[in-house]
Amino acid sequence: MADVFSEMLVFARVVGSGGLSAAARELGLSPAMVSRRLAALESRLGVRLVNRTTRSLRLTDEGATYYDSCSRVLAEIEEANAAVSAGRQAAQGALRVALPASFGNQYVAPLIPQFAARYPAVQLLLSLSDRNVNVVEEGFDLAIRIANLADSSLAARKLAPNRRVICATPDYLRRHGVPRMPTDLLNHNCLLSRDFSSSWEYKDPDGKPGVVRVTGRYVSDNWEVLREWALAGMGVALKSTWDVRRHLESGALVSLLPGYTFHTDVAIYAVYPHRRHLPAKTRVFIEFLAESFGPEPFWDKPEVKPVKPRIKARPAAEPTILP
Repeated sequence: MADVFSEMLVFARVVGSGGLSAAARELGLSPAMVSRRLAALESRLGVRLVNRTTRSLRLTDEGATYYDSCSRVLAEIEEANAAVSAGRQAAQGALRVALPASFGNQYVAPLIPQFAARYPAVQLLLSLSDRNVNVVEEGFDLAIRIANLADSSLAARKLAPNRRVICATPDYLRRHGVPRMPTDLLNHNCLLSRDFSSSWEYKDPDGKPGVVRVTGRYVSDNWEVLREWALAGMGVALKSTWDVRRHLESGALVSLLPGYTFHTDVAIYAVYPHRRHLPAKTRVFIEFLAESFGPEPFWDKPEVKPVKPRIKARPAAEPTILP
């Protein structure tokens, strides 16, 4: 079993570093040893994982699939080891966290009093901005990102899914019509984010993927601005449910294209520089957020309206008859 683990580790490092020599330097092995372990893994699995030449290395289809699974297994092992080691340490010290402004204001800041009560020795420094910060160079312990992290070099922990909806105001829809399928969006003014492509990816009700390349006259790099433009009836927006939940519930915005799901590869992550020797203060904050949001975050659950208690009127007192 140890041989299998070491071979998986070598394979993951070869892919992550982009070559045999780089992986050998990171692991403290000779390039020949790295090559032998990679060949042993391919022989064990009975498939070629990488096509390699003297100048390049490219994953095969089987290699790409195995790399995803292999990375997940190794990450879970490292996280388990880190959790056991960190369990012997007290969560304390300054913790610098970068957050998307709107999400941080609405869903993280209200949780901080509870976190502070549980971990009073942690000093929390929050930076709220929609800018994509450089975690390592800017000295953050971790950042919350709402994105597709397929190409990220950072360690990551998924905190919650990020369901997205196409929405517009009833007034806008009365004036411009209701889109019935994604291609109908080509006839609408779509509100665009400068940080995301104008290619809106989706899956139809049967799970078949597609993409529609929308256009629009209004572009912003701020999510709150896009939400306010949508509420003003300026166009159709692609918004996260956490950002427009109460507006959908009130009817100020209408969710469109039922049965279609958009940008399913985007989720809410905690990202940090590395897994090894993760400080207790970082680990407990990540665990706290994951626990608070849950696999089905509360902003995607139907709001339960409080039931007002019925107050029975007291019977009128009989008049006192004075002599």
